[in-house]
Amino acid sequence: MNDNDTKRLSRLTAILTQLQTKRLLTATALADKFSVSIRTIYRDIRALEQAGVPILTEEGKGYTLMEGYRVPPVMFTEAQANALIMAEQLVLKNKDASLIKDYTEAIDKIKSVLKQSIKVKADLLSERTRFDQNIKRERNSNSLSDLQFALTNYCLTKIEYINEQNKITIRDIEPFALLSTENWLLIAYCRLRQEFRYFRLDRIKKLEVLPDKFKPHGMTLQEFFDKYH
Repeated sequence: MNDNDTKRLSRLTAILTQLQTKRLLTATALADKFSVSIRTIYRDIRALEQAGVPILTEEGKGYTLMEGYRVPPVMFTEAQANALIMAEQLVLKNKDASLIKDYTEAIDKIKSVLKQSIKVKADLLSERTRFDQNIKRERNSNSLSDLQFALTNYCLTKIEYINEQNKITIRDIEPFALLSTENWLLIAYCRLRQEFRYFRLDRIKKLEVLPDKFKPHGMTLQEFFDKYH
């Protein structure tokens, strides 16, 4: 996701929130609020309509939502909520203070309609995910969504991992946190080594989220850094 994608996701989310909280919104007012062209707002409204949002246009007055429409909790699966949290972390790295403010307000409203169980997991994931400033490098991984689930549901996870010597080892791990550096990194307690280890996601050849649960590690990510670094 590049900066333009992040900004558009933020704007679409904020427009939807605005539509839910105000009776009528004009394209001009939205363009002024988000410092974009009216044509961009037209495209954004069209994108929301194509996504199934029932937006009504009152000629000469503006846009409004169909009566009774709200973003319900069932609109967001756990995986989708996790994706929103990941996008939030990206936005927080942006240099534009107004973008951060608008997106933070929007994501807070989205969180407010999540099912309580998903909200708790989303808050945990938010605390256990860190990004550096280097967000434009290519990263190769197809394990992130499964690891987010394992982390927030405390599921033991089995991985086939290729180490630096290009040897494959099978590990049972307890996912703890996700870091975005030059590559995606997972911090997890490795039962084979009996200690916390860092795992590069692009070195995970195979991953299986097991039904077995592990006991939550009673510390925050910052407490982990303070203890082990």
